[in-house]
Amino acid sequence: MGKLFKLLIFLLIIGFIGLVGYAYIGPFFGADFSPAQTETRQSVTLDGE
Repeated sequence: MGKLFKLLIFLLIIGFIGLVGYAYIGPFFGADFSPAQTETRQSVTLDGE
C-alpha cells in the first residue's frame, strides 16, 4: 500500500512539473494562453442630487 502512495505522489509531482513547464515553454511552440481581448462599453446613469 505504501508503494502505491509513493507512486501517486511521484506522478503528481511529475505532472505538476510538466504542467508548469508547458505553461512556460508552450508559447514558443505556438500555444497561446492569452484570452481574446474585446472592448466593452456600457453607459451608466448616476442618480445624484
